[in-house]
Amino acid sequence: MWLLDVNMPRKIAAVLGEFGIVAETAETRDWSDLTNKMLVEAAILAGFNCVLTRDRLFSESAARALKRFPQFCVVLVTIPQLRGPEFEEQFRLAWSRNPIQPGAGQLLHWPDRR
Repeated sequence: MWLLDVNMPRKIAAVLGEFGIVAETAETRDWSDLTNKMLVEAAILAGFNCVLTRDRLFSESAARALKRFPQFCVVLVTIPQLRGPEFEEQFRLAWSRNPIQPGAGQLLHWPDRR
């Protein structure tokens, strides 16, 4: 199960559902006010194994969190900020080229723009 950080468009949960991935938002869990560290802890306790975020500072917190919770994965989504429908379109396009493949203990930057 994947969690979308508060800075991710909520409709991405539905897009992930199209790909067969169960996803929820931090907002629907009433976790909007949690710090990054607390969000990771709450997510793990609730059975999530991955969080998608656009917060570059999250990666700093994630490095520490991943040491404590090596079963978890943090994905830093690097798609530029766009209006909802355009972001969804870019997300689908990036996914079609390179689906997110979270691994335990990883901090991924996606899509990888090599």
